[in-house]
Amino acid sequence: MSGDGSLERFRREGRVVVVGASLAGLRAAETLREKGFAGSLTMIGDEPHEPYDRPPLSKTVLLGRAAAERTALPRLKEVDATWRLGVAATGLDMAGRRVRLTDGDEVPYDRLLIATGVRARPWPREAEAELDGVFVLRTRDDGAALARRLAAGPKRVLVVGAGFTGSEIAAACRERGLAVTVAERGASPLVGALGGVVGAVAADLQRRHGVDLRCGVMVTALEGDAAGRVRAARLSDGSTVETDVVVVSLGATRNTEWLAGSGLGAGPRGIACDAGCRAFDIRGIVTDDVFAAGDVARCPHPLFGYQFLSLEHWGNAVSQARVAAHNMLSESTDRIPHLEVPAFWSSQFGVNIKSVGVPSLGTEILIAQGSLEERRFVGVYGYQGRIIGAVSFDQARWLPFYQELIETTAPFPPEFATVDRRAEGRRPLDADFPDPSVPTHGPTVTLSGYSPADRRMTFTPAH
Repeated sequence: MSGDGSLERFRREGRVVVVGASLAGLRAAETLREKGFAGSLTMIGDEPHEPYDRPPLSKTVLLGRAAAERTALPRLKEVDATWRLGVAATGLDMAGRRVRLTDGDEVPYDRLLIATGVRARPWPREAEAELDGVFVLRTRDDGAALARRLAAGPKRVLVVGAGFTGSEIAAACRERGLAVTVAERGASPLVGALGGVVGAVAADLQRRHGVDLRCGVMVTALEGDAAGRVRAARLSDGSTVETDVVVVSLGATRNTEWLAGSGLGAGPRGIACDAGCRAFDIRGIVTDDVFAAGDVARCPHPLFGYQFLSLEHWGNAVSQARVAAHNMLSESTDRIPHLEVPAFWSSQFGVNIKSVGVPSLGTEILIAQGSLEERRFVGVYGYQGRIIGAVSFDQARWLPFYQELIETTAPFPPEFATVDRRAEGRRPLDADFPDPSVPTHGPTVTLSGYSPADRRMTFTPAH
């Protein structure tokens, strides 16, 4: 609290405002209460729904196995909060410690957590985006609307973008028996997140399951009929795809526009934070009362060269939320850093895909277990002579082992003899990631420069 208010007084009487009533916001609120915070807690969310889980939206909801309304997140602890749902934050007054809302209200705080996440990037031409049958998938309402349309049995679905979400949508369509075309401007599905070696396996997987996969092409226009319903898409190779449902999966935009002019270090890449989830202001000075967590935050990670990492990962949101909540309630000597190794999973076309570390930082890949041909393997990524990430296709039991190697900065290639005899004699391959200056759909980790504390002061382009 300001002035001479003690930390103990803040714990008893302080005001915490959480902007973003989703996974990170909810888990932070629960952690605050668990750790004894007895003051007022206000949860602000732009959607009218209480916090819900997003991963099922592209999986079980689209398959009709779960209703979008039944995806509420379990409550781990009663948070005893004032909920302001269906009202968005429009501005931040850092000097006055107030959050401005769309309804004209201003909410005062002593500590603020920003967990506003990301939103789906829409189709860029507004008139085409508004055609009946054009969807994005991010929110519960998006999931419910798309599930209804798929259940109605469209003749063909076009998915624009073959990142994780686009690939999961395509898998759900095929499982429903629907004809589906996937258009990806990169060389293969998942190429931005896992590279071309693994992307080629993902491409084969899609085609084996009947997906009409078009790589190296862009959708240049969507066309509608006289009634305003989408009917076709034109591609950059001159071809046309007749379709009555288009799902735009072009990645995400971080929700930071409301912070413009606030003095906070926020922009299109997210909110810059230190390892303790405290936000930087525009001068690069860390704040003591503003924190960030989840998809909107970008924090330096010591295991990855102090690169700022922006992570669109479920587990990362939970971990950062707990770190931020702990540090809100702690003296500087008791604060903890966010050091968790990123982990991600996806289920598509009957295959369980999991990754740890930051594969997209890697330059080489070694297939350490299994076989690419059988689509059952573990790939280990190397960067500057050390293990930086790993991915598994239906071989997840090995990942804890490789996570430990990542955490201990083990050398690459791995120094042990492989336990899989079929892998003997294998050599690392170029991981075949696209040029970082060329956008691809769906990387789950964005590298956006080094920590300002790193003397190299080198900045790299975001993937």
